[in-house]
Order: sequence, then structure tokens, then C-alpha cells
Amino acid sequence: MGRIFVVELEGRTYRCKFCKTHLALVDDVVSRAFNCRRGKAYLFSSAVNITVGPHEERMMLSGMHTVADIFCCCCGQIVGWKYEAAHEKSQKYKEGKFVLERARILDGLDSEFYIDTRPSMSDGEDV
Repeated sequence: MGRIFVVELEGRTYRCKFCKTHLALVDDVVSRAFNCRRGKAYLFSSAVNITVGPHEERMMLSGMHTVADIFCCCCGQIVGWKYEAAHEKSQKYKEGKFVLERARILDGLDSEFYIDTRPSMSDGEDV
């Protein structure tokens, strides 16, 4: 196996929940109205730092699609799927796009740290 080259995105990003690797830009969200087995999901026009699994036919709520699961290239966790082909004309807009499951990603505002921004007593004394 070769060396993994990770793309660092500029701007507000969505990252892998498990290893914090950048996966997509907030600006690349096409729709936030998707659902998956684990809850909400977002449709993206592009994604980085992923590996694509084998194609398979899958019946979705919107009809039959050819999809491939996508995995974080660093930790190997499944993060969503890629639409390879849509069988219904009304669903063709999804082809070549990526769905990231909300439960498996963090956005630029998610954090493991809580920062208290309320003024403390010492801040009030300086006024």
C-alpha cells in the first residue's frame, strides 16, 4: 500500500467524525434534505479524501440507483455513498454527486471544546 496524500480544504469544511480528515466544503452542499438509515444526510457536488467502494444497485426512497459506498481515506470508516447512476429521469441530477451522512461528519462549527465567551469578573473590571 502506498502513501496517503490528504487534501486540506480552505474555508469552512465538513470533516470525518472519527479522524477529523477534511471531506467537503460547506459551499459544495447541494441539498440538506436527504435521509439515510442513520438519520440526516447531505448531498454534495464534490468530496475529497475518500475511497469509493464497488458499484451496486440499491433501492432508495426515490427509486433504483447505482451507488457506491464511500469511505474516509485515512481511517476507513464509511461516511456515505456516491450516486453513480439514476434509473429515473427526475433523479439524474444526483449522478456523480456524494452523500455524506450527518452522523458521520463534523462541520466547521462542531468542536470537542467548549469556549466560554461570557465576560468574567476580571473583564468587567477593565471597563
